[in-house]
Amino acid sequence: MEFSLKSRFARLSLVILVIIFLVELTGRFSAVNQGSLACVGWPLCRPEGLAGWTQLIHRLAVAAAVAAMLYLLEQAWTRLRDQRVLLPLVTVAVILFFSQVFIGAVTVVRGYPEYLAILHGLTAVVLWISLFGLVVASGFHAGDGLVEFPPIIYRERVRDFLILTKPVIVALLLVTTLGGMIAGLKAWPPFWMVFWTLLGGALAAGGASALNQYIDRDLDKNMQRTAARPLAAGRMMPAEGLAFGLALSIISFYVLAGLVNLLAALLGLLGIVYYVWLYSILLKKVTVQNIVIGGGAGAIPPMVGWAAATGHLSAPAWFMFAIIFFWTPPHFWALSIVRRKDYERAGVPMLPVVHGERAARYQIWIYTLLLVDISLLMPILHLAGIVFLISALALGAWLLSAAWRVYKGEGNKTAWKMYRYSSMYLLFIFLALVLDALI
Repeated sequence: MEFSLKSRFARLSLVILVIIFLVELTGRFSAVNQGSLACVGWPLCRPEGLAGWTQLIHRLAVAAAVAAMLYLLEQAWTRLRDQRVLLPLVTVAVILFFSQVFIGAVTVVRGYPEYLAILHGLTAVVLWISLFGLVVASGFHAGDGLVEFPPIIYRERVRDFLILTKPVIVALLLVTTLGGMIAGLKAWPPFWMVFWTLLGGALAAGGASALNQYIDRDLDKNMQRTAARPLAAGRMMPAEGLAFGLALSIISFYVLAGLVNLLAALLGLLGIVYYVWLYSILLKKVTVQNIVIGGGAGAIPPMVGWAAATGHLSAPAWFMFAIIFFWTPPHFWALSIVRRKDYERAGVPMLPVVHGERAARYQIWIYTLLLVDISLLMPILHLAGIVFLISALALGAWLLSAAWRVYKGEGNKTAWKMYRYSSMYLLFIFLALVLDALI
């Protein structure tokens, strides 16, 4: 395969690289020479001297860059939907460009905090790397949208993108995020703090879920529960799932970093890496402990909420992490008992598949005991109050009763009830934390 810039897409990528270079060059020169003072007015002005003309050229270059980036994104998602390298590269480059603009604006508005200024510079470096990579990759791209794709039915398209984010799981994670915020402040947080934190959390969880479905697309074909997912069913190209997941993940980090705080953003990023790399890539198909270790990914959202509200992490946040960490194995082992044949066909070493249902039922009972014990430690250590104590006792007794029936029984009925009850348990235990903090 030879490198060539003869294709229209390769030439467009090179032009954008030149425009971004012009934006950076004129922007730096204008900042050093106070070009904004020599070019008063918006968006155009009557420039005075070299500094004024440089500022005007900078504004025009930014406008050209915005238009070119949007056109590049549209062309990629129209003509390159099957390109597993180019489509994600284009999407990442465009998202990074607008993220740099966003962080630059937020840095000015918030009075130039150091971490945002550093993030702005680092984003520029990563943007340049992605743009150079795009030029090189497009140079090896032989076609120019020659593949005929089926016509897009936009209602179905939107539904498939929504399915990629696993919205039910995202909703449950957002409940735990909000619970962490309220528990941290011991009051209802300000509206915009809640809005931006939950938006960033939803994007992070949705992006990680999309990347998980991209990784598991072949595995999902063998499971009845997942065979109808967009990537497994072939309704969406793998490149689209990868690009979409990367886009949501990157946007989530910049939303949390720019509009919440750096710790919340780093925790959100850690959750994505944990779920995608540690669980989906390294553990899921290798060890029977996949869901035990991987459960840490779903336990991070309340820590994001706590960090968003307080700017730090303390003991209650770690206890919320532990509650979800020990909740995850009995929840998913109950499901894996019901879907055991699915996991066998897919080659996923879930506990009931490797060691049998009896071992799984015993472990469900043990982990439920640990979960309830940890929840009761919070009021004992004065990290929660009487409302949470009463709730934890009642909910714990309810869940232990379900787990005991799973342990002593057989068949799928009791396991399915445990799966459903454990979902409700997590919802109600975090609602109890919220009420305890507010009362």
